[in-house]
Amino acid sequence: MTVESTAAARKPRRSSKRTSAAKKPQSSEPQLVQLLTPEGERVEHPDYSIDLSADELRGLYRDMVLTRRFDAEATALQRQGELGLWASLLGQEAAQIGSGRALRDDDYVFPTYREHGVAWCRGVDPTNLLGMFRGVNHGGWDPNSNNFHLYTIVIGSQTLHATGYAMGVAKDGAESAVIAYFGDGASSQGDVAESFTFSAVYNAPVVFFCQNNQWAISEPTERQTRVPLYQRAQGYGFPGVRVDGNDVLACLAVTRSALERARRGEGPTLVEAFTYRMGAHTTSDDPTKYRADEERAAWEAKDPIQRLRTYLEKAELADEAFFTGLDEESETLGKRVREAVRAMPDPDPMALFEHGYADGSSLVDEERAQFAAYQASFADSAEEGK
Repeated sequence: MTVESTAAARKPRRSSKRTSAAKKPQSSEPQLVQLLTPEGERVEHPDYSIDLSADELRGLYRDMVLTRRFDAEATALQRQGELGLWASLLGQEAAQIGSGRALRDDDYVFPTYREHGVAWCRGVDPTNLLGMFRGVNHGGWDPNSNNFHLYTIVIGSQTLHATGYAMGVAKDGAESAVIAYFGDGASSQGDVAESFTFSAVYNAPVVFFCQNNQWAISEPTERQTRVPLYQRAQGYGFPGVRVDGNDVLACLAVTRSALERARRGEGPTLVEAFTYRMGAHTTSDDPTKYRADEERAAWEAKDPIQRLRTYLEKAELADEAFFTGLDEESETLGKRVREAVRAMPDPDPMALFEHGYADGSSLVDEERAQFAAYQASFADSAEEGK
């Protein structure tokens, strides 16, 4: 089925004249909080203002550039067989860096598996992330050292963890906040709905940060919801806001406001960062099978890094020496990451049977023996071929 026929197939059928008459015309551009236009023009918003120094603006740009460079290196390493899988954040740098830099040190983060930019903001070494995707560790960092929980592969479950943790923070009387990251596809999970209910009822100091990158693997957002995602918060009794996810300034301002609200004891907030996944869902995915090239091209014009660079250049807040130096720093980071991964040991394929049951399991023992025989068959075949 082609992209065009898929789009036609997902159009809702009009069940009655009343249904079609009730439909309201939809604006082609969503209403969202924006402080920096795609053309790099600074604009104001009545509810969200932000005043950053030139150093802070350059810092945000540096964060996004280095995060993208690391992400590109990770994708290349996976293609070279050094990683088992990689989930790219390409295109979502502003949403992650903006929200990540809004956090205080005592705030706690519950990520999914794509929050490489937030991990960067929390001081997690990128090589630890790659160790997990290589299969040589289960995260590689102490969550309590950075207040950054281990990556969560199960879709949506971390929102419940975040809600429970936030409820505990409130009971302890701490003046910190919790943030949970998830995607538009995860918003369809029951775990997310339950976390919304619990956080609202118990007034938990948690921010739900949804990166709506338009695609849940191959399913578009319109297959997840009939209303904008941020509006779902209304049904649970707390505010929701949609922000331009490619505008790092707006993401910083909106997230900072939501976190401050949580710390004041005013409960949860849902932030929908309206952005785009420029690459594949993971390196095992082929987005050309379900996405039109024209769609990606339209979003490339909204690139978050180029947007901020344009503003820095127009406002004369960064010179060529800054950009040249950053390019050199990016290459240094890429080399460090590449060398670190290649120096990692190969994962032990038998290790996956070691930590399932504390007291062992006859079924696991049988599966281990079968898998060991399967692995040995490759060595036998190699010997026969000599």
